[in-house]
Amino acid sequence: MLIRICLIIAVVAGLAVSGLNFLKVKEKITTIQGERESERTQKEAAQTEWASTKKDLSETRAELKTTKETLATTTEERDRAVAEATSQTRRADKLTDDLNKTRRERDDAQAELAAYKLTELNPQQILQIKNSYKGLQDEIAATQAENKLLGKKIVQLNVELDRYRNPEKPVFLPASLKGKVLVADPKWNFVVLDIGGEQGVLEYGELLVNRNGRLVAKIVVRSVQKDRSIANVLPGWELSEVMEGDMVIPAHPAS
Repeated sequence: MLIRICLIIAVVAGLAVSGLNFLKVKEKITTIQGERESERTQKEAAQTEWASTKKDLSETRAELKTTKETLATTTEERDRAVAEATSQTRRADKLTDDLNKTRRERDDAQAELAAYKLTELNPQQILQIKNSYKGLQDEIAATQAENKLLGKKIVQLNVELDRYRNPEKPVFLPASLKGKVLVADPKWNFVVLDIGGEQGVLEYGELLVNRNGRLVAKIVVRSVQKDRSIANVLPGWELSEVMEGDMVIPAHPAS
């Protein structure tokens, strides 16, 4: 009897343990099923969100492409508009200049016409006066040239007169006078210079010959032409041989 009671107790205890284990397993299964359902729901939501994001990205890319194309078209149109505006501005400026020039020419023509009317002369008389005026201008120019030549001759005559009166008096030459040796002949002791009467050279005028800033010799002018002159090296003043290209300046510059 005791054994039966023990067996019954053992069976009841086993059933109780089995029931408890079943309840725990069932609870665990329920929890796992809930977690799997939650994961499935989250996965579906994630997939839905990814699909939506992918769609938005495609639409954004399409909009960006359209925007770039529109921007390129707008930029090209703007550049054409700027170029056209620049061209029109230049054309307007040219037309304005042409208009101003035409107005000036018109005003000048009107002024000349008014001046012509004030003279009360006919065209033939005006032509005669113009020819006479031109002739007078030519005569004045010739007289001035002759006076200039006579002035140079007077200066040269005064120089020669001074030499007779006072042989020691130097001949003064323009302070700004500068020249160059074109020809140098050491055998005959003369040089040809690239300056003459037009530059103010006078006979018996003395010049200092220098090379690179160093004194080479002193020369005296013996013959003067329009833009050339011939000079001799003064004895005792030939510190070095005179060469072509040497520079000359007045020994006695006028103050």
